[in-house]
Amino acid sequence: MLYWAPLVVGFDQYFYTVKTIRGRSMQPTFNPDTSAWNDVVIFDRHSINSGKPILRGDIVSLRDPIRHNRTIVKRVLAVPGDVVETLPPYPQTEVLIPEGHIWVEGDEPFHSLDSNSFGPIPLALVDARLRCIIWPPHRLGALRRPTSSLTALTDSLKPPRNSESAKTERNMQQQSRVTEAASTSFHDPPVTRSPEW
Repeated sequence: MLYWAPLVVGFDQYFYTVKTIRGRSMQPTFNPDTSAWNDVVIFDRHSINSGKPILRGDIVSLRDPIRHNRTIVKRVLAVPGDVVETLPPYPQTEVLIPEGHIWVEGDEPFHSLDSNSFGPIPLALVDARLRCIIWPPHRLGALRRPTSSLTALTDSLKPPRNSESAKTERNMQQQSRVTEAASTSFHDPPVTRSPEW
């Protein structure tokens, strides 16, 4: 039995990991009020460690820049070169995202400690990218990630199912505050971090 332990630890550390989402900062995407359970999800560490680009709209887990022993889960709102209209308590009304950084926010702004509190996040803090929800059973599956503002707009015109309407509305509100870098108006730029081997 102990022969498998290094394999399991290695798989969790470098490939995929299972996490329970706690709190309200990502509602209604995670832990909606209609669910009695905390969402359990699979995060992909391999794509981050192998240098796959981090894109606008990705949901990532990262080390909390203030309390370093905690992991937080947020949505990537902006990538290097983008300009973000910030929300309070951020001291500036707009911020240009520098190279090697991203801007992350929770989907529920009134319950989220995110880049509006601590500014752009270094890519080195990103640990993994969300793949899918595995619990509770009625929420099983992958989440849709809008690839551009145009996609979010078209998706919002489709009839909503369950809490999709609230998710789409919040997504559009977030995206309306981002001016994408001029060279990336229709395609997300390749934002990668160096593997930590």
